[in-house]
Amino acid sequence: MEERGQRSNRRLVLVPCPPQGHITPMLNLGSLLHSKGFSIVIAHTHFSHPHPSGFPNFTFASIPDFLPKDVLSSGDAAAITANLNTNCEGPLRQVLSDMMAQDGATESKISCVIYDSLMYCAEAAAYYVKLPSMALRTSSIGTQLIFSELPRLQKEGYFPPKGMFNPHIVTDNKLSDIIPGAYPLRCKDLPLFTSDPEPMVQVIATALDIKTSSAILWNTVDCLEEQLSDQVQKQYHVPFFSLGPLHKVAPSLPTSILEEETDCLLWLDKQANDSVIYVSLGSLASMDEREFAETAWGLANSGQPFLWVVRPGSVRGSEWIELSPEGFEEAIQETGCVIRWAPQKDVLAHRAVGGFWTHCGWNSTLESISEGVPMICQPCLFDQNVNARYLCHVWRVGLELEGDLDQKEIEQAVRRLMVGEEGKEMRLRAAALKDQIKLSIRKGGSSHTAIEELVNLIISL
Repeated sequence: MEERGQRSNRRLVLVPCPPQGHITPMLNLGSLLHSKGFSIVIAHTHFSHPHPSGFPNFTFASIPDFLPKDVLSSGDAAAITANLNTNCEGPLRQVLSDMMAQDGATESKISCVIYDSLMYCAEAAAYYVKLPSMALRTSSIGTQLIFSELPRLQKEGYFPPKGMFNPHIVTDNKLSDIIPGAYPLRCKDLPLFTSDPEPMVQVIATALDIKTSSAILWNTVDCLEEQLSDQVQKQYHVPFFSLGPLHKVAPSLPTSILEEETDCLLWLDKQANDSVIYVSLGSLASMDEREFAETAWGLANSGQPFLWVVRPGSVRGSEWIELSPEGFEEAIQETGCVIRWAPQKDVLAHRAVGGFWTHCGWNSTLESISEGVPMICQPCLFDQNVNARYLCHVWRVGLELEGDLDQKEIEQAVRRLMVGEEGKEMRLRAAALKDQIKLSIRKGGSSHTAIEELVNLIISL
């Protein structure tokens, strides 16, 4: 068996997808594998990447992405992803070739390329230069399962191709029906329910098509998704490794692209145990002035202490909180703290936090469950509806908020979670899941075992 000290000559090239929700688990994976003795190279696109100064143990290599300004400014996820993969394959080949040429003069070698599934060009680039590769899936296995079912669901009319809406199959009532064979998901929970889903369907189909990679890595944990993993595993000829939650098994790193306001932890120190509702809707979601005002007064009128992240630019028409309703700041002087961005893992681990109002991104979902914190679920886009449905109807640690919200509905939801009997029961279930995750990452646990098996596989390549 190769000793850990010998592995520093083995380089792993990690290729993240640019959004924050994808960069975070890839950096955590890098931290985990570095702790196992491997050298880590982060091959990143130009337009979005972590600052190298925060990662002294990593080497960074920039990949020119040549993204047209109109594509980048469009916010069209399918177009951006497709362009990235088309534009980055050649430059990534060159980056890998240059590294291999340098390795010829040393004892180092690239052992494997590990890429975010949405950066599928990395699989082709690795194959071209004769390097093994592995795919990291940064979403839940539940999301993967529904993605793999999209062709069937499209054929059956659960979401129509552009210009081919079928009112006899997809009606307003039908949107809320459970999809046969896809419990707990409804038609409106599909991550592609738009007027033109075809481009994203094509991107996802390409991302799911493992051609030459040696394994699929997951940021998940068996106590949440083992049965789903068994279902999805049947679709592939390569092994699965459920390694997560990655933020729990990896040495801590500053994975956030945005600057965190750590002073909020001092504010939390002054609050009672399990009394604070933490509110953060992620790095992409936005709201208009009406939604901002309704949220503000709903929180204020709930009577619960709250820590609210309002990301700069997330309130349309303002830089930050300039559109706060009149009297709001005075009303929350004793109960509220509004900040630009939070050290989320530290916040969720704080004894004072008893609930999390979240967009249900997969990273946030895992971070909250890992700390035994139940959730108010307000999904916004992509896979978040899928995660919310599992949180509320399978794991039963979340309350759903849907549609156009008003302050009364928000106030009631906060009280249900924080002081109601329903919330107390959810807190007990969340605490039980937290304990199961602790067991999973200890020696002999499912995630710990998967990590050791992955290390052995990389060494064998």
